[in-house]
Amino acid sequence: MGFLSSFLGILGFGIGIPIGLLIGFYLFVFSEPKDVEDPVVRPLSEMDTADLQDILPEIPLWVKNPNYDRVDWLNKFLLDMWPYLDKAICGTIRSTAQPMFAEYTGTFQIESIEFENMSLGTLPPTIHGLKVYETNEKELVMEPAIKWAGNPNIVLVLKIDVPQNHSSVSGPTNIRGATDNFETSCAYFSMFCKHCGIFDGEATRRFRNESTRRGYYVHIPGLYRFVQETIKKQVASLYLWPQTLEIPILDASTVAIKKPVGILHVKVVQAHKLLKMDLLGSSDPYVKLSLSGDRLPAKKTTIKKKNLNPVWNETFKLIVRDPQSQVLNVHVCDWDKVGAHDRLGSQVVPLKLLTPTEAKEFTLDLLKNTSISEPQNKKQRGQIVVELTYDPFKEDNEEFSGPLDSGYVRKESGIDRASGNESPGGAGLLLVTVHGAENVEGERHNNPYALILLRGEKKKSKMIRKTRDPLWNEEFQFMLEEPPVSDKIHIEVISKRTGIGFRTKESLGHVVINLADVVHNGRINQKYHLLDSKNGVVHVELRWKTI
Repeated sequence: MGFLSSFLGILGFGIGIPIGLLIGFYLFVFSEPKDVEDPVVRPLSEMDTADLQDILPEIPLWVKNPNYDRVDWLNKFLLDMWPYLDKAICGTIRSTAQPMFAEYTGTFQIESIEFENMSLGTLPPTIHGLKVYETNEKELVMEPAIKWAGNPNIVLVLKIDVPQNHSSVSGPTNIRGATDNFETSCAYFSMFCKHCGIFDGEATRRFRNESTRRGYYVHIPGLYRFVQETIKKQVASLYLWPQTLEIPILDASTVAIKKPVGILHVKVVQAHKLLKMDLLGSSDPYVKLSLSGDRLPAKKTTIKKKNLNPVWNETFKLIVRDPQSQVLNVHVCDWDKVGAHDRLGSQVVPLKLLTPTEAKEFTLDLLKNTSISEPQNKKQRGQIVVELTYDPFKEDNEEFSGPLDSGYVRKESGIDRASGNESPGGAGLLLVTVHGAENVEGERHNNPYALILLRGEKKKSKMIRKTRDPLWNEEFQFMLEEPPVSDKIHIEVISKRTGIGFRTKESLGHVVINLADVVHNGRINQKYHLLDSKNGVVHVELRWKTI
């Protein structure tokens, strides 16, 4: 009897458990609670700052900024190249940090500082969108939306090991650099002088090191999450959209764009005994001139066919921004009908060697490369003769038009002056700064850019997509042989279709400004109503500098 009871009990337990689990599973899956309430839905305009920050990470990037494009191809490239990029980035960090560590070695009882191990891990960053601006000044402006949750292994040895085992960064950044020569932007870091970050998603950065594993606050129930959420909110208040966090890499004074201070007159006289680059024992030389730190295209002389001792006697004008640090780059090249042009030799002339308003002639021995780190060969490359004159601008006239006027100018700018008030003579530089426009609207698209015309010369700003209030803040330079007293400058705002279709361009309005006021006052800073536009306004600043 006891055996039968035990057998039936085990059998009932074995059958009852599966049946009970099966019934419970179906009740859990198919039963619906009756007290479910509909969620409260509120428009974004009724939410406060705290609520918006909570839902902001869930809003897709194309909703917050439709100017971003998908770049899956770039992510595939990063994935394939990440092992090599990891080594290159870590090598750059080591070489950059080593001189800084050396400054503290031996002080404050520090014996040594070095990286024992450095690796960014196996997980590359992911770009969730890329915004690119179009410019005509050989400048590339990108705004990638970067997310990186990596597994880096970085060990910095001071006196104790401080390993960083986990790091997570999320959000789009703003990166700027010149495509023609990154080294001119920053002498120590070859691409960027300042990093501008604005996070459109969850702005978090998490760290976990040895101290969290050994105890401290993470073992107190509920305190660890509270600390993490508090840090996240504080970080979000610094650079969560629309806030922007700027991290300077170099001192701003060393990378700030300086205003023009004078004009350098360069006369390319002649060259002697140049190298023979052609098969017939000759060369087709020409000269390229540029100033360091200048993003404008290089000036070029004419081509002297089959001549190893060419005579040019051609004069050029270059805009000087810092005569104490800038140098004149002189490159003699051999013109080829097919393929790249060969460089016959180069040389540099520091502008600090010049005395203002005094002409000075230089006979320069051409070198293979002007870089100090590059070894020079002993082959004779010839000589070039140049004559340089630096003319600084006169002091700015204090009778400027003052701050920005509150009113707008609808028609051409002009003031009737007495005949006895003579305009300043001599060559000079006209600086045209197009700050932006307001309320410009096209019939088919709104991708505005500014077009500036003066004496047949055209300048064009970058295009900003999908906006009625573009901000360009671009400066354009016109070098003139005489004051433009009787000239007028034409500024037109044009919208350009980004896709394929008919009528790709559309005028959004224009303005014609009389330059006589700029010559007499030295500066004009005003907003002008655009002609052929209903409410469009363009903000223009004009400066006239003479030598």
